[in-house]
Amino acid sequence: MHQTISPAIFYWGTPVALITTENEDGTCNIAPMSSAWWLGNRCMLGLAAVSQTTLNLLRTKQCVINLPSDDMTDVVNSLARTTGSAGVVTAEPHSGLLYFKKINGYEYVHDKFGHANLTPQVSDMVRPMRIGECPAQMEAVLVGVHEMCQDVDAKTILALEVKILRTHVEENIRKVGHKNRIDPDLWHPMIMSFQELYGLNSKRIAASVLAQIHEENYRPLSNPDDQEDIEGDEIVEKGLVIE
Repeated sequence: MHQTISPAIFYWGTPVALITTENEDGTCNIAPMSSAWWLGNRCMLGLAAVSQTTLNLLRTKQCVINLPSDDMTDVVNSLARTTGSAGVVTAEPHSGLLYFKKINGYEYVHDKFGHANLTPQVSDMVRPMRIGECPAQMEAVLVGVHEMCQDVDAKTILALEVKILRTHVEENIRKVGHKNRIDPDLWHPMIMSFQELYGLNSKRIAASVLAQIHEENYRPLSNPDDQEDIEGDEIVEKGLVIE
């Protein structure tokens, strides 16, 4: 029998992502998050409007979406209650998100790579570093900013639309015999559900009718098959795509 409840959060289960962005001093910030979804070569990132990641992304227009596998829980947990915002140390009750983070035990960490013992990798088309330990990495640029919660006074959440420019994956999750496909039997993303970390069942629970459609049929919504069609000169100094 269904019962009526009022959840404080609605994290029904989405992949964990580690977003890398460039700080003002040229160093790299890393933020774990799970409010992300994809359609074609676009990804929507749900972030607090004043988070360090959001501020960096709005300023530079660049990021890398790094997807950890389900065996990287130590990494995600080491970053979970850290922030790249130095203001958390002195935040007062009127400081909004920063004060929330302060009273909930967030720690200011400037060197997130060193803190989580991660390996930075130079990106091809954007300035933020990729995370070497993550099996999937997507270099992206910001193309749209959408205010959420417009029906209330406190507009504290943004949905940031980014365009994926280049995707890097570990060889061991590629589908054999296919140039551009991931084998879902080999890829084990980390899932967050109501703040807890999970992995996927290692076996498909049933055959999918949707999977009868060839993945390449969706190509018009994504990047060209030949990645050579996307060159670095599409990106201007500030990371904007010239359409």
